[in-house]
Amino acid sequence: MITSIKHRLAQGEIVRVLAFASLASPKLVEIAGLSGGFQGIWIDQEHSAIPHRELELLLIACRAAGLDAFVRVAPTDYATVMRPMETGASGLMVAQIRSVDQVRQIVQWAKYPPMGVRGLFLANYEAGYGTAIPAEHLPRANRDRWLCVQIETAEAVECAHEIAAVDGVDSLFIGPSDLSCTLGVPGQAMHPKCIAAMERVSAAVKKTGKTWGVLARSPEHAAKCRELGCLLFSLAGDVDLIHRGFQATKKLYPEFFAP
Repeated sequence: MITSIKHRLAQGEIVRVLAFASLASPKLVEIAGLSGGFQGIWIDQEHSAIPHRELELLLIACRAAGLDAFVRVAPTDYATVMRPMETGASGLMVAQIRSVDQVRQIVQWAKYPPMGVRGLFLANYEAGYGTAIPAEHLPRANRDRWLCVQIETAEAVECAHEIAAVDGVDSLFIGPSDLSCTLGVPGQAMHPKCIAAMERVSAAVKKTGKTWGVLARSPEHAAKCRELGCLLFSLAGDVDLIHRGFQATKKLYPEFFAP
């Protein structure tokens, strides 16, 4: 039985995850599970070319590897938000949020009635491929599916307290690359403007009793976020793992890579 990221965060645990996008594959998921130390994977459908059928295979691999999984999506439409949950994602991370009204719309798409307007279809993994009882499935899905909102725009920072207070939102997540860009300091995750944004997010979740996460850009960045109460840390992506492997190999055999 896989312990969900939502449950771990509710217990106050530090959660370590990997991001898979450009090089995502079931085999890489399997390797991540065998390596140990990570509780989950998030699969990026915002910036990658991962179609829904491939997402299904990746989520099957996550379950086989004992890893919880959530999916990052763009806030574009009902189907984009709803379909990853049907195929087995334990939650969603919604990117490029700019207003509280946008968040309320996402909640509507992600939740079954009476919380939202999500349509019922039982022939999928989430509903046990037709074995779930609707009267039990709807409240269970509304309770157990995890909804995370990315704070990566200046507009979202300004209304972070209101976003965190929306019923149905479980967590906030700072995207440091886009956040630094929109704040006018691209790539400078530790710039005072970005630190001020992190402090605002930290205060927002403390006030509402929720949690927050971050895509860590460096050990120093991760340490600062942890100091501010962050619990969910995305510590590497699939391309990061490749680059770090190259770098480690060169350090292991320096005599072969001398100029």
